[in-house]
Amino acid sequence: MEREGPTGDKHRPYALLGTKTPDKAAVVLGSGARTSHGELEHLVNKREHALRQCGLVGSDRFAFQLENSVEFLATALAGLRIGLVVVPLSTLLTATEVAFIVADSGSRLLIVSTSVRQRFEELLALPGLPRTFVVGGEIEGLESWESLCANQPDTPPDNEAPGREMLYSSGTTGKPKGIVYHATDVGRVGGVSEAVMSVASRFGLSDETVYLCPAPLYHSAPYAWAIAVIRLGGTLVLMERFEPVQALQLIERHQINVAQFVPTHFVRMLKLPDEQRHAFDLSSLDLVIHAAAPCPVEVKRNIIEWLGPIVSEYFGSSEQSVLTMIDTPQWLERPGSVGRCVTGALRICDDFGDEVPAGTIGTVYADGGMRFSYHNDPERTATAHHAKGWSTVGDVGYLDSEDFLYLTDRSSFLIITGGVNVYPQEIENLLVTHPTVADAAVVGVPDDEMGEIVTAFVQLVNSGQATPEFAAELRTWLRGQLSGAKVPKRIVFADDLPRLPTGKMKKHLLLERIGA
Repeated sequence: MEREGPTGDKHRPYALLGTKTPDKAAVVLGSGARTSHGELEHLVNKREHALRQCGLVGSDRFAFQLENSVEFLATALAGLRIGLVVVPLSTLLTATEVAFIVADSGSRLLIVSTSVRQRFEELLALPGLPRTFVVGGEIEGLESWESLCANQPDTPPDNEAPGREMLYSSGTTGKPKGIVYHATDVGRVGGVSEAVMSVASRFGLSDETVYLCPAPLYHSAPYAWAIAVIRLGGTLVLMERFEPVQALQLIERHQINVAQFVPTHFVRMLKLPDEQRHAFDLSSLDLVIHAAAPCPVEVKRNIIEWLGPIVSEYFGSSEQSVLTMIDTPQWLERPGSVGRCVTGALRICDDFGDEVPAGTIGTVYADGGMRFSYHNDPERTATAHHAKGWSTVGDVGYLDSEDFLYLTDRSSFLIITGGVNVYPQEIENLLVTHPTVADAAVVGVPDDEMGEIVTAFVQLVNSGQATPEFAAELRTWLRGQLSGAKVPKRIVFADDLPRLPTGKMKKHLLLERIGA
């Protein structure tokens, strides 16, 4: 059974609806560069031929480390159209990390960009590197991807077939792991972009959507939503990197009606001076979506007060095993909830795998949704699955009496200090509401007496305030709102924190900073 694309053409997997309006903008970069749907279609076709010319067939894998660009989208779509497994790589990865994922995934081809400032000499010196192409310039020892593609036909190749993705986790708790998606329907190929197509329809996306993407495409949500907007024939406004003022400018300039952010973006926009934040006409917005990380209650209240009751949230994971949704009216009745599950059911379990009653905190399991495994890691795959077939990515939370989910943290981030369980998210959410705090992360530092010491890493708006006196003042402020065990015993000021553009924090790097 073959899948039909949005055009209804069953012979063209991942078909682009926008080819019916070839002159309409498909992608507009933050810098202003514009690519029409017709132009994008030709770029994708050329890359399909180029990948085939490189000998990639069947479900071969290939990896690419590209910045937010039309090239990223065209290359990904090309692989998806000819049955390949695409492996997008974070632009933050070092040469050694790139080599690990390329080897672990079994990628037969690697495409890298000069714009990601990769250490190409180090990359080329690594053993086992597959055939490698470069985008955006000339690097000795590497072939030009643009040159290969330029000489290809701009018509579709024969024998297209649906491909899928293998995304690697961000490695917030250690080494990245490859996620293998397994189809739930006979005749379908599992993948994140296919899963998000159905989610996009729930949010009402269509060919009239003008969508702002401020996050890196190598992450699952920005990647899949961008692909969905293009496939539906909408217009994607793609920021090369997030800047709060530019995001507001783009909304006004392009009459954006749907935008998706992460909580860190909200915090940065809310900390703009009032006259700057209110200088732009944002009335074109019909929907503001946020996901990827927990949003502090006060931050979300302030966003709703500013933008209106158009804010919706979803909770999911790169594994695509669970999806919850909640709109503004529902959230105002249940502040802090991430919504009800719309892909099956949620099960909250204790440490023994037994379900717990409503209101009781436990590990969040998904009963339904996409099936997944971790590539080359049967032990981690087994750990992520319950004996009854449910799956978890380690989130901790509880359900209320109406099955609305509230997240408390990741199980791997739990701090046990003096026998008391402390969830860092509660402390972090409070810290970022302080007017002088730009960002914060809380970790447990090993301690002989207490087991772990609650330690806060704090990035200030004004680094000149980073003094022992202010640390004491901040602890006093926290003490008025948290129980004693939750107040950090130590505050470490930092010029920057290792937060990924999706909002996730690489906490193990914080522990390394202080030698813990």
